[in-house]
Amino acid sequence: MVGVLFSVVAGVLISLQNVFNARVSEKTGAWATTSLVLGLGLVCSLPVFYLIEQKSLFTFGDVNKIFLFSGVFGVGIVFFLMRGVTLIGPAYAISIALISQIVIAFIINTRGWFGFAASPLSISKLLGIALLVGGVLVYKLETFPMKEKGVEDMGA
Repeated sequence: MVGVLFSVVAGVLISLQNVFNARVSEKTGAWATTSLVLGLGLVCSLPVFYLIEQKSLFTFGDVNKIFLFSGVFGVGIVFFLMRGVTLIGPAYAISIALISQIVIAFIINTRGWFGFAASPLSISKLLGIALLVGGVLVYKLETFPMKEKGVEDMGA
């Protein structure tokens, strides 16, 4: 249950972060925003790390060193999702990113990559992914603006 709560909080924070990043990038530029966001994240996370973990930051143990490059992925995540939000809007961009995450996680699970136990392929999993993709397509295929349906702008 705690894992579900953490995942919900992460989803909320990812959505808010990308909307905020898109607004900052309008004034500073995409790469300045990426640098600022990740730099601020480092400044905020280091004191918490030292307070909670109370060990050396460079104690990696026997972790595969390639996994340490995930921070590079973070640069791509911030930059590309921020640009997506700016270009196609938060709901559509984050929906597409979510589907991409689920498809990649599905492949990792079914193949047993990166040390995870392989999970069997099933029709219900494939159907779930198809429903997600279909939902985003239905959302995006809305062809009429709200004003044409007689709904006035409510200040948004």
